[in-house]
Formats: sequence, C-alpha cells, structure tokens
Amino acid sequence: MNTKQALHGESASGIASVDGMRDSTSGDSSANAAVDPKLLRRAAFASFIGNFVEWFDYASYGYLATIIAVVFFPKTDGSAGLLAAYGVFAISFIVRPVGGIVWGHFGDKIGRRASLSLSILIMSASTFVIALLPTYAQVGVLAPVLLLLVRVVQGFSASGEYAGASAFLAEYAPSNRRGFYTSIVPASTAAGLLFGSILIAIMHAVLSSEQLHSFGWRLPFLLAAPFGLIGRYIRVKLEDTPRFKALEQQSHVARAPIAELLGKHRGKMLIAFGVTCLNAVAFYLVLSYMPTYLSTELGMDETASFIAATISLTAYIGLIFVMGALSDRLGRKSMLIGASILFAVLTVPLFKGLGGAGFMTIVAIQIAFGALLTMNDGTLPCFLSEIFPTRVRYSGFAFCFNAANALFGGTAPLVATWLIGATGSKLAPAWYLVGAAIVALIAMSVSRETSHAPLADE
Repeated sequence: MNTKQALHGESASGIASVDGMRDSTSGDSSANAAVDPKLLRRAAFASFIGNFVEWFDYASYGYLATIIAVVFFPKTDGSAGLLAAYGVFAISFIVRPVGGIVWGHFGDKIGRRASLSLSILIMSASTFVIALLPTYAQVGVLAPVLLLLVRVVQGFSASGEYAGASAFLAEYAPSNRRGFYTSIVPASTAAGLLFGSILIAIMHAVLSSEQLHSFGWRLPFLLAAPFGLIGRYIRVKLEDTPRFKALEQQSHVARAPIAELLGKHRGKMLIAFGVTCLNAVAFYLVLSYMPTYLSTELGMDETASFIAATISLTAYIGLIFVMGALSDRLGRKSMLIGASILFAVLTVPLFKGLGGAGFMTIVAIQIAFGALLTMNDGTLPCFLSEIFPTRVRYSGFAFCFNAANALFGGTAPLVATWLIGATGSKLAPAWYLVGAAIVALIAMSVSRETSHAPLADE
C-alpha cells in the first residue's frame, strides 16, 4: 500500500489527512472507500428512517385531504374546501427554503449528524401534534389556524431531511456506488408514501365515513412519535461522515455557507434548482396527488385509487435502486436528461389513457409514470450532492431543493386542482408537468457530468 492509499484508509476510519482530502482534484481521494460495511449500513438506515417519517406524514395529509377539508374547512363547498386543504399543504412549503438555509448552515458548520438528529425530533413532534388538534366544530376558525401553524413547523423541520440524508450517504458511500446508496433516500420517501397509502386504504375499508371524519383521520399522525424517537436514537449513535470530520479537523469549515454559495456557486445553484423543478412537480403529482385526482376528477372508487397507488409505489421502490445503480454506470447527466425528455413526450398521452380506463390499465399507467420518475428521482440526490463541494454541500443541496419544492412541489396539488377548474380540462396537470420537464432539460443541458469525478471539498 502506498502513502496516499494509507492516508485514504485513515480518512475512512475518521482519522483525516490534510493531504488526502486536498488531493480531491486528482483521482478519487474519497475518505469513503474503506468505510466499515456495518457503519455504512447503519448510516443508510439512519438516512432512511427520517425521510420515511416525513413522507408518511405528507402521504397521510395528501390522501386524507378530502376528509381534512371537511373537518377543518366545513363552511366551504367541496371544491373550495379541497383547495383550502391543499393551500395549507402548500403554505407549509413556503418556509422550506428558509429551513434549508438554517439546517444547511448547521449541517455545514457543526456536522451532518447533529443537524439530522435535531430535525427528525422537531418533525416527528409537530406531526404528532396534528393528531391532537381540535376541529372546526370544536373551536371554529382557530382550528385551521392551528393546522397551518403546525404545518409551517413541519415544513421548517423537514427542509433539512432529504438534503442532509443524501449528503450524509454520498460522503459515506464508496465512490463507484454513490448513486446506488443515495437512491435509498428517495426510496425512503416512497416507502413512507407506501405505508401511508396502505394505512389509508385499510382505514377506508374498515372505518365508516362517520368514523373517518370523527377520529380516523387522526390515527396516522399518532404514529409519528414512536417512528421519530427510533430515528433519533439511531442517528445520535452514528459518527459524522469522514469527509466532514476531515474538513473540521483542518479548521476548513465554511463560516457562512449561504454567502459562499451565492458568491462562488451561483451557476451550480441555478442548475440544481432547474433540474429539481421536474422532480418537485412530478413527485407530488404522480405519488401524492394522483389518488385524489383519480377519485375526485375521474370518479374512481377511493379504496380502488389507494390500492392502485399502493401497487405503483411498490414498483417504484424496486425501480429506484435500479436507476440509482444505472446512474453509477451511465452517468447522472444521461439519466436526468433522459427522464426530462421522456416526461415531456409521454406525460400527456399517459394522462389521456387514464380517462375511462379499467383498474389494471390505471395501475399500468401509474407504474409507467413511476418508472419515469425513478429515472429522475433515483439520480437527483447523488447529482445534487456531487455538484456542490463538501464545505457547502448540505447548504447548496438543501436551499436549491427546498426552493424548487416550495415554488413547484408543495403547490403542485393546489395548482393542478386550480388548473382543472380554470380550464375545464382534466389534462391541465399533464401540461404543467410537461413544462417542468422542459425546464429541467434546459438546466441539465448546460451541466457537466459528475459521476466519474471525486467529491470536491472546495
């Protein structure tokens, strides 16, 4: 073993080498190569659990939107109440860019682990509080106000999860498998949605409408407390990533990450924001809004729509790992450009196919949409981790990802519902998704390939 290899091995054990870390411009000096497989598995599970809790909550809220509209906004008609419920869903995303800056700052200054351990605690606590909120019938207008406040706290705390977990895994994973390991993060979001879909489908099957409106809607949110405590326990037992520890030992941590981003990495931020627009719109339309679209716009039975979502999500989780592994072989740019083109070409025909289709055809179309999404979703977390250097990786990822989701992701169900009402066309959401795909395609066309380069530190 030569001197450089020995230094890399020490870095992987958490004993950082200044020479090893500064050599990131020539060959892969990654501190990750010799990470203990057991430690890597623990890091993977710790990253999985936080996003699982976050997206289980979002799934529960999205799938129960029609009931929440009645419970918290009973003075409106059905369409207006649904818009109000989705409006609260969207408003909680407004604070996410701010949360991304805050959590990114802590993650880049004091460590990824500390930031992730605190964010999951706040997120699970605020989700649990939703189960305890009074209804409009009990306290009047105060009920939706409290719901909004809790959703804002959720949005703030959740804004560090996806980015932090992705950066955490990218810095732990072997350089030739970063795509595969970071795909665990979107897989965990889908697992949260899947669990939410299964639970809500069971609730619709075994509870009456009266029971769902009186107490049933509270049940999913109660589960956030034990899930969150388990996730926090796992995270506090982990060490921080070798790359961050090495940077910290060199006293080379960024003093003001967001200022450094705006000063040195504006072009990378625009690319990251642009490509995330497709992920934001597609994720919420395909995986969160679709059951509501099928039941409210196409008249599909609610239980059947949740079963269809459950089947497609299961396929999505399997495909996400395939796409993450493919991005290690084919490159991030090729995968993300391919996803943008396919969404632009196929979205409208697939949406047209939903109208009047039978159950199995609807499931097949949802699986097709999920496959397109996994090309983007399975590649994006690694690309966003690689495009920014270690000093500002958490901040760059968190701010751009959350800004795009605040503008286009959290608002997607609201915009889709409004577009259908304004245009009278049930295909309006499809054209919205096509627009997002074109934006992402433009962003990726001016980007560079990142998969075959080592993680940069500066």
